[in-house]
Amino acid sequence: MDRYVISEMVLPFLFGVVAFTSLAMAIGSLFELVRLVAESGLSISRALQIFVLRAPSMVVLTFPMSMLLATLLAYSRLSGDSETVAMRGAGVSVYRLVAPAIVLSLVVTAMTFAFNEVIVPVTNRQATHVFNIALKRDTPQFERENILYQEFGPITTREPDGTLTTRQGLTRQFYARRFDGREMQGIVVLDFSTDGISQILLAQSGEWQAEQNMWLFTQGTNYIVSPDGTYSNILTFSRQALPISRDPLDLAQESRRPEEMNIQELSNFIRIVRNSGDLQQVRRLEVQLHLKYAIPFVCLTFAMVGSPLGMRPTRTSSSIGLGLSVLIIFAYYVFSFITQALGQTGVLGPAIAAWLPNFVGMGIGGFLIYRAGQ
Repeated sequence: MDRYVISEMVLPFLFGVVAFTSLAMAIGSLFELVRLVAESGLSISRALQIFVLRAPSMVVLTFPMSMLLATLLAYSRLSGDSETVAMRGAGVSVYRLVAPAIVLSLVVTAMTFAFNEVIVPVTNRQATHVFNIALKRDTPQFERENILYQEFGPITTREPDGTLTTRQGLTRQFYARRFDGREMQGIVVLDFSTDGISQILLAQSGEWQAEQNMWLFTQGTNYIVSPDGTYSNILTFSRQALPISRDPLDLAQESRRPEEMNIQELSNFIRIVRNSGDLQQVRRLEVQLHLKYAIPFVCLTFAMVGSPLGMRPTRTSSSIGLGLSVLIIFAYYVFSFITQALGQTGVLGPAIAAWLPNFVGMGIGGFLIYRAGQ
């Protein structure tokens, strides 16, 4: 029975992947590339290469949609031919009838996660690279000018009674005027690790020394500031090493979008941005990080919703099943976009913003399955 039910879902699933991918590629990429070929001189060979490289990111989005279509069409066909009635008459419960759809959806969930983690980031990066080369756009993989990095940590303050207290705050601010991919020029480092500015470092250039895990600054001046705001010491140097983290270098070098990074890369980038104090950017990136876990489980959500809807005791044609799939998909993604926006503005937590549509969908699916079993 399991093999029979799954075989009923495989062909609609493959049809959905082809149909939804074709539609998504036509709307999301094909029209843009045709316009660029006609107006911007993009060669047809480059356009085809970009089109192929963008395809995996579209295909992976169609897996949940195709899972919904497959369950709707398969179970409606079984119900329309009274096969579900025969199975239930033989003692098979609704929950047991839905089990093959749940198992197949978990397989597709794992496949979606693997695509998102291994294939999609690489092809998206390559597509962006080819696109920029084809249009002769100068887009380096790092920031070239005005790199600003703020570091937060414990700050020691002396109270009027002479006691020392520690609180969290801005401890260091790093600024570089230019960056050539290896070396930074025009560097200013302000040290706030004690109450007020305690040190100002100016250097013509600086380079990260991976072996020593510190920065090597050249041709600069170090100003030591007293608590009263006067310079207590001024030291010039030709070379000076300081144990500052490499986060400014990582921030300058990381110019990729979240969809061009896997989970590990995005997590590291979030840590860097959090240390810099840009909380709004952190919230936006954390929502994207949780979506990388939540999106694959949309397959399970849609299977739980589609299978009981397909088992309704009415004859449903393929066109009605496709139309119902489109309505459910539209409603789900509108709700998902709303929760993502709420997560990025701080109204919802990043995890809740990413997972709430799945939880609501699974709740609705569970209720529909329960009703079908009554």
